[in-house]
Amino acid sequence: MPDTFTPYGATHWTVLAVIVIGAVLLVLLGRRIRDTHAGAVFSRGFAVVLIGWALAMQVHRMLPGNWDVASSLPLHFSDLTWMTAAYTLWTQRRWSFALTYYWGLTLNPQAMLTPALDAPDFPDLAFIDFWVLHTLAVWAAVFLTWGLGMRPDWRSVATAVTATVAWGLGLLGFNALAGTNYGFVTAEPENPSLLDLLGDWPWYLAAGSPSSPSGGP
Repeated sequence: MPDTFTPYGATHWTVLAVIVIGAVLLVLLGRRIRDTHAGAVFSRGFAVVLIGWALAMQVHRMLPGNWDVASSLPLHFSDLTWMTAAYTLWTQRRWSFALTYYWGLTLNPQAMLTPALDAPDFPDLAFIDFWVLHTLAVWAAVFLTWGLGMRPDWRSVATAVTATVAWGLGLLGFNALAGTNYGFVTAEPENPSLLDLLGDWPWYLAAGSPSSPSGGP
């Protein structure tokens, strides 16, 4: 059985290196195929891969032997990120790009730099699922922004903040009823994270909004 995942161990550094290299290659590719039919085809293919992986893993988490109300539902901000990323890759709509940009480049990287991953190390499926889904979402944001040349505007900030606050309030209610901590809006994660630098609850929620460079859960 693999050892338990250790932050900043060998596998963590390897995954982070792969993420950076992949992001650079996607930027280079995106600039070559920007505003072409090939660009549209690749973008939609990327969306299909992202949706296919996410749905397959969601079905796996919902199986009776894997079901846990605290972790099996797609309610984390990272789940919203892959959904908006896939939609934006397919449609290139401005409003969904705003969410992909802010969630994919602020909230998602925080989860990758300080992962709340209490699971065996590679090649355990939980490890692979966590890193593949987070990586694809970040790559999508990078590809759309620096590859295809999409850019946020001031309206994007309002869109991201409004959506984040609305979802966060909904999660507070759900977490209170279900005894869960989706989005880490009810309590900080047990593992050390960047949220530790943003103050106690509820102050870190405001400091960690997408409008802040520090990002959030």
